[in-house]
Amino acid sequence: MNVLAIDSSNLVMGVAVATEQKVLGELTTNSRKNHSERLMPAIAQLLEAVALKPADIDRIAVAEGPGSYTGLRIGATIAKMMAWTLKKELVGVSSLEVVAQNGRYFDGYIAPFFDARRGQVFAGLYENNNGNVVQSVPDRLLQIEDWIVELSKLGKPVLFLSNDLEKWEDLLQTQSYAVLGESTQNVPRAAELARIGARKEPVLDIHHFLPAYLRLAEAEAKWLAKQER
Repeated sequence: MNVLAIDSSNLVMGVAVATEQKVLGELTTNSRKNHSERLMPAIAQLLEAVALKPADIDRIAVAEGPGSYTGLRIGATIAKMMAWTLKKELVGVSSLEVVAQNGRYFDGYIAPFFDARRGQVFAGLYENNNGNVVQSVPDRLLQIEDWIVELSKLGKPVLFLSNDLEKWEDLLQTQSYAVLGESTQNVPRAAELARIGARKEPVLDIHHFLPAYLRLAEAEAKWLAKQER
């Protein structure tokens, strides 16, 4: 099975093509550039590089969030469009679960997170189970101070993984249980997204697939606040 993986959920943009046994190709960037302009050309470039046509893809795996509202919409829209027009399977995978794979062999908890501004983070908690990363609690949005207190009660080392680690590094280093990921561990890999996506059940209704925003877009939140006054 050929799996095309698409991740534009945060600053990192990644695409990969893989089978269940082999990574055929992967492209990753980590810079502030417009995903809406770069994602489709990156997919086309990668497919050409691995000598595959869009019709050769069997399944599309997309990072479904949490993350950037705009980035999630871009990735989900392209993945849905391709799955529908090519009549291929579509699978959504937690963006935090993808990052957590970089701590697969850590002896303790794995805590991937994305900065969500205003002192908040999109956070997940995972564990290594014989080399498999399993979710301990659902992904959520919360204040990082509350998260730190919660994790301090677990009684195990916690590996923090995030492309936004630098922003919270000083605070996390004060925690005795905290282990900070290396630079290569903090970047989500589209090849891991493809691997996970190959194992999950595809969505039943492509048209109604939605990203996991975990919160309203800022404009929507302001509109609702006005209605409640």
